[in-house]
Amino acid sequence: MSSYLAACSCGKLQIICEGEPLRVSMCHCLECQRRTGAVFGNQAWFKQQQVTISGQSTQFTRQSDAGRSVSFQFCPSCGSTVYWEGEALPDHVAVAVGAFADPAFSAPSISAWEVRQHHWLNSLQTIAIQHID
Repeated sequence: MSSYLAACSCGKLQIICEGEPLRVSMCHCLECQRRTGAVFGNQAWFKQQQVTISGQSTQFTRQSDAGRSVSFQFCPSCGSTVYWEGEALPDHVAVAVGAFADPAFSAPSISAWEVRQHHWLNSLQTIAIQHID
């Protein structure tokens, strides 16, 4: 069985996920943009029994664009959001895909709130950037 480790920037808040995620999605809603500081957020959803959480977190609860509550858990030391739980999917935990720091992690199969997607997102060109010492 696969095991994935997600952590905040300082490593004090961690979550181990056993098995494959139920779904991996990306969200273009304005609140995900604000939360991540990026143009969309990515999340991997697991059943609660698949996850083991260690470390302390601070919680922030807000209403989603769909009007349901979402409770985000972030590290009180570095501020990184690592995981959250939402009223829409009880007994499930969403983990920020970036917190896995694994470029081989599964790609999203669902894209939500595309009406809020930045217009230039699909027009980007891929370029190779070489390491500069």
